[in-house]
Amino acid sequence: MKRLIDKYTEKLVKHGLCNIEDVIFGELDAEIDWNSGSPKIKILEHVIAGLNINSILFAKPAEPYFSIINFLTKNNNTAIYPQDCETRTFLHDIPVIDKLEANAIIEALKSRKAVIIPNHGIVAFGTVSPEQAFITFSSVCFSCFVKFFTDYYRDKSNNNHTEFQTDIMLKAYKGYSDFLDNAQLETGLKEGPFRNSEQTVSAMLQAGKLVVNYRLVDSFFGNISYKLDNTIFISQTTSSLDELAGCIDPCPLDNSTCTALTASSELSAHKEILINQEGISAILHGHPKFCVIMSMICKQRESCSKNGECHIKCPEQRFIKDIPIVPGEVGTGKYGLCNTLPPAIKNRRGAIVYGHGLFTVGKKDYKDAFKNLLDIEKMCIKEFLTIIS
Repeated sequence: MKRLIDKYTEKLVKHGLCNIEDVIFGELDAEIDWNSGSPKIKILEHVIAGLNINSILFAKPAEPYFSIINFLTKNNNTAIYPQDCETRTFLHDIPVIDKLEANAIIEALKSRKAVIIPNHGIVAFGTVSPEQAFITFSSVCFSCFVKFFTDYYRDKSNNNHTEFQTDIMLKAYKGYSDFLDNAQLETGLKEGPFRNSEQTVSAMLQAGKLVVNYRLVDSFFGNISYKLDNTIFISQTTSSLDELAGCIDPCPLDNSTCTALTASSELSAHKEILINQEGISAILHGHPKFCVIMSMICKQRESCSKNGECHIKCPEQRFIKDIPIVPGEVGTGKYGLCNTLPPAIKNRRGAIVYGHGLFTVGKKDYKDAFKNLLDIEKMCIKEFLTIIS
């Protein structure tokens, strides 16, 4: 069982979320296996005993997340309330407690997936697998990053920011921007069009890993698809883009099989785009941080009658340069992004769904879809600096 602990500890480090020496990970089998000999294990063992869980993760986030989270919780000693899509659908809110104490952690985790302990770190858990704890930890870091930057824009606009806040912002901004500018990851994406299912799946595996390696998606969020003849190949719901082997569903357009039951919850949006937009074969969907941040920054918010419902009812036609921002929620309901995204992305290199993430398209393979994903995120990074200057 320790193999899974080691696997997700390595992922935390690879994704820039933690330093390895700051991770305490435990998994319950016949007994509890730990990756660390920290004295804090005794507290965490009490937490496992007090909850119906099989794994627990307590870790100090790496910078800039550590400073960001401490800043956000400085004046919020009960919970913080990010407004991005991941928080709304997955976390709801993130409780805050003032000390590393078993009973306080247990009470917080009875109703939430994670708890923040300022100046210490984040506690997350899994009921089935350590993967769940990793996913939650990753999502908390992402949501806090997005909230910090959207809050900074508001405070700067109201001349209510501090030098300390600006210092954190600049270091976080530079670190992320430099990472994308300096990444020397080999792309070598396969050239299409793909002629059979084996070529298609192989290309999807490769593109999914690349999106994760460039940190353009967090935890298990994001999805990928490709239209081959009369079948759409799409990643399964809750699958990780860097581990798609065995997690890609071929969904016939005539609905002649039941494979769509396990497909991504955004299959309907992918299907609408791939069927109705001539010359498009591939779709990539990630959660690049600044695409999400910029989608949530709106000068009309305070005076808008739909304030608070921006993610589903935004009445404005909004753009970042040539990229539209549209409302829409996951699924096929009245406000589903299957209704808002397809017309917005038509004849464009991509579109952003408010608070959710970026969708990009490719004509015959993932080369242009990935380039669009990376280029649009870099554009949003520059636009943020422009609007706060």
